[in-house]
Amino acid sequence: MKLKNIFLLFTFIVCTACGGSERSGNTKETPIPLVEDSLVAYHNPVIRVATPDPTAIRANDGYYYLYATEDIRNIPVFRSKDLIEWEEVATAFTDETRPDFAPGNKDNKDNIHAAIWAPEIRYIKGKYVLFYSLAQWGNHWVSTVGYALSDSPTGPFEVKGYVFDSREVNVENSIDQFFYEENGTYYMLWGSFFGIYIMELDIAEDFTITPKLETKRQIAGTAYEGINLWKRDGYYYLFASIGSCCEGGNSTYTTVVGRSKDLLGPYVNKQGEKMLENKHEIILHGNDRFVGTGHNSVLMEDDKRDTWMLYHAYELEHLDTQRQVLLDHVCWDDEGWPYIENQEPSYGAFRPVINKSDN
Repeated sequence: MKLKNIFLLFTFIVCTACGGSERSGNTKETPIPLVEDSLVAYHNPVIRVATPDPTAIRANDGYYYLYATEDIRNIPVFRSKDLIEWEEVATAFTDETRPDFAPGNKDNKDNIHAAIWAPEIRYIKGKYVLFYSLAQWGNHWVSTVGYALSDSPTGPFEVKGYVFDSREVNVENSIDQFFYEENGTYYMLWGSFFGIYIMELDIAEDFTITPKLETKRQIAGTAYEGINLWKRDGYYYLFASIGSCCEGGNSTYTTVVGRSKDLLGPYVNKQGEKMLENKHEIILHGNDRFVGTGHNSVLMEDDKRDTWMLYHAYELEHLDTQRQVLLDHVCWDDEGWPYIENQEPSYGAFRPVINKSDN
């Protein structure tokens, strides 16, 4: 009974932290404090195998599903009921069904098969759509954005086709795509250290996707990759990663943000300086335990509509595990800016509120 009362007390604290379900941004939020009790706390990393560039979705069955760049070949699929405990349940592709570069790609001079990077999962028109980057390290003009379809978040995913490649959109290193929908209009944001761009898409009933090249527009400078978008209280927040992603303990990846009242920008920092000029606010950087903190998924909401960030990082004591997945709570200050407490990964923190009506 005493343990139950302690649990209820901690639950009450969780439910009153960070402004609850209010989304007005008018009240300065209290960060969730660090705790050690295993009943109400979790510890980073939440996925302790190599799972870089995570993307996640809450599916129709109520579970969260997470996909990652293929350090685990053919794109791993993880499932969780609470954003904390994850199990690998599938791969999106097999060796027989995995996508590759279009035949005859003139930039693929050595006829090297594509690696699959930076997947992005969405539910569109009754289908789970997995966007992905086909890439070769250091060969920027061969970059291609493709997509595959499934009736289930665990797949199997059937390759449908390509959205575009670097030559078609004239953007070097056209990877790290992010799909966004608003008022029936579809958009893709993308880019990696050669400018961040946005463009409208046409999606036919048979899921043929056609980019509207005439709508292409640059919205951020050359410091960024791994972008995603979140809309809150009339602002669009453009999250991005800067620095080096993949140098083990020397990685400098840092998560940053800018915001705009207009989807097409300009995105600015707190001083009004533009992301087009590589100005931003820092959300998250490394500390004495984790480095290379970046390429976050689109924010996840728990059942209290609090926001959470899944991202990857190297754990300095376990560099051999490569980039693992971490989870941290995103608060919003009284000016509507997102922040993670101390701008660094947490070790122990309160869990998200999932299925709170069942507690």
